[in-house]
Amino acid sequence: MKTRRQFSPEEKYSIIQEAEREGITETARKYNLAHSVLHYWKKKYLANGKDGLKAAYRKVDPQLRALEEENERLKKLIAKQAIELEFKTELLKKGEAHFQKGRR
Repeated sequence: MKTRRQFSPEEKYSIIQEAEREGITETARKYNLAHSVLHYWKKKYLANGKDGLKAAYRKVDPQLRALEEENERLKKLIAKQAIELEFKTELLKKGEAHFQKGRR
């Protein structure tokens, strides 16, 4: 399985500059890139400068992710307990109503 290459913003910038000088086709062949990738990088560069060449995804801190998972688990636990409490309250009301009928 082929691993995905990752280029730093500086590498992307130099490749874009090279494509401007030598042509997109030659540069794409040299770096084994699709033409669309070079066009995409150029579009991002023209829109946002070198900052536009940075990775678009943001890395999530593993500690933050663990806290979010624990938070979700606790929310589910609280919801389950609330349903159980409501169910038990309804049972008690029905039991009291039945008990009151029997006393008359």
